Amino acid sequence: MSRPMLLVFLLLILIITSQFEWRQQLVVDIDMTPSVTQKQQISRREEALKEKIILSQEKNIHRLNELVRSLQQQLLQCKGNNLTTNGTRSHLTEHVIELEREQILEE
Repeated sequence: MSRPMLLVFLLLILIITSQFEWRQQLVVDIDMTPSVTQKQQISRREEALKEKIILSQEKNIHRLNELVRSLQQQLLQCKGNNLTTNGTRSHLTEHVIELEREQILEE
């Protein structure tokens, strides 16, 4: 074979193999990039998940608010019970003091 023929032959082999490699890269790139519909589905799923999380957090907040109200009511009841107990004690101590005064005055 002559030298120019050998160079042409090698050039053809190089061109054919390089095109084959480019096609493989294009197929891999196409497979790796998600299509628009896949992106939309992923976006919808993410939105649905975010919405579920928000609803769950709102339910938790609502429960916590109910617990706070319940605890506030219990606190008010305890304060009321404490005031009546203290009021009864102070009323009783006043009676005891008056009785002691009377006893001292009688003596």
